[in-house]
Amino acid sequence: MTMNVADYARECAAQGLRGDYSVCRADFTVEQSYNYTADEQAVWRTLCDRQTKLTKKLAHRSYLDGVATLGLLDRIPDFGVVSEKLRKLTGWEIVAVPGLIPAPAFFVHLAARRFPVTNWLRTKQELDYIVEPDMFHDFFGHVPVLTQPVFADFMQMYGEKAEHLIALGGDEMISRLYWYTVEYGLIQGAGQPLKAFGAGLMSSFAELQFAVESKDAHHVPFDLETVMRTSYEIDKFQRAYFVLPSFDVLRDAFQNVADMAAIIGRHKGKPALDPAKL
Repeated sequence: MTMNVADYARECAAQGLRGDYSVCRADFTVEQSYNYTADEQAVWRTLCDRQTKLTKKLAHRSYLDGVATLGLLDRIPDFGVVSEKLRKLTGWEIVAVPGLIPAPAFFVHLAARRFPVTNWLRTKQELDYIVEPDMFHDFFGHVPVLTQPVFADFMQMYGEKAEHLIALGGDEMISRLYWYTVEYGLIQGAGQPLKAFGAGLMSSFAELQFAVESKDAHHVPFDLETVMRTSYEIDKFQRAYFVLPSFDVLRDAFQNVADMAAIIGRHKGKPALDPAKL
């Protein structure tokens, strides 16, 4: 059953989430309301300056190309201005939300090539870690790679197919696929160095370095079925990072819904794999 906005707003308020869910539209979007303070602009520049020193070295060229094309670093982005650029590249646009929104609404937005981005920014006391995803995670982490046509197509397909696959009992498995690719994915083409593209890594000062450079990071070749079966960490570094050879492999693996349904049928209800033992 889909939760309505008023019920969701009450639930979020009870949980102490900081976004203002009371002003959500029916699709859980809000106005960006570009009225950020000088302190907030300073936090944005601090985060971008610090993280860019790492991403220039450790991020995949698809991500770096996206940052350069969209122009995200000097000030808090205007969602409308970035959407105009993004629509010309891949048909995607940005919609503002107050924070996490219900999964069905999220999938609807992805299927329509709309990416929800939180409209508030962390404080200077939260530079290293924040419990809720904020604008820096959503925008600096996710949006640049949406400039890449193949990855953009995968994201739309994810939105189109997720609810059907969840209805088959694949809720956890679909979440694992998103987590290990969109959030914590690595990529290494033939003869190329290992690089990162996942949003959770792009927006994390410490884990980006660990995932790409540390000898202790556990790198595993991407396999759709293995990814869907492997548990993940929410509040600590991942115990495994899956490495794609290209975005084409990710898109093509997700394209056949019958294959996805078969994986779910084989493994739903079974214990997840331990990432440290892959």
